[in-house]
Amino acid sequence: MFTIAKSWYDLLKDEFEKPYYKNLEKFLENEYNTKTIYPKPELVFNSINHIKLEDVKVVIIGQDPYHEPNQAHGLSFSVENGVQLPPSLVNIFKEIKQEYGFQNTNGNLKNWVKQGVLLLNSVLTVEKGHANSHKGMGWENLTQRIIDLLAQRKDPLVFILWGSSAQKIAGFVDPKHHLVLKSVHPSPLSAYGGFFGCNHFKKANQFLKEHGKTEIDWHT
Repeated sequence: MFTIAKSWYDLLKDEFEKPYYKNLEKFLENEYNTKTIYPKPELVFNSINHIKLEDVKVVIIGQDPYHEPNQAHGLSFSVENGVQLPPSLVNIFKEIKQEYGFQNTNGNLKNWVKQGVLLLNSVLTVEKGHANSHKGMGWENLTQRIIDLLAQRKDPLVFILWGSSAQKIAGFVDPKHHLVLKSVHPSPLSAYGGFFGCNHFKKANQFLKEHGKTEIDWHT
């Protein structure tokens, strides 16, 4: 039903044969045929289709796609070019400005992906206007497997976990091997409870630098 890069398909093919995924496919086929679902089917695996496992340096885990028109395109927290910034992304850019001094205005985060940032939602689809509508339908099994593959890498990574959903699905990541950064979600409902001032972007780059990797340019 969806397009997935061969490098990731080979890693995940066993998952695609499991009952939970078969049930998920049937559910989504009906959803796409009868409702407005985001993102478009060809963009559902955008997060992994544009980055290989071995090229990932930083993982930022979101909850589920934006549920309003012309926003979701398969990358957590990112929106299509020219789209008004959602509140959570506004706050992410505020934190980057606090840390680095520059103001991002483009909400498409593909420049981060090109540098090795995996922008992965724990749930990869959503019904228009209904946040969390596909939670618990099976996506979490697959995305947790993706996180597991990343956590198994000998080469240490940065895992950025904003909010309880991200922290739950990646709670098994070994903080002694990888850098695991946690805070509340950047949503306006919680951002002032610990997201602002978290310095996650600078901490991520410091860790990459210490491990001989190129730092992320957080400009968009």
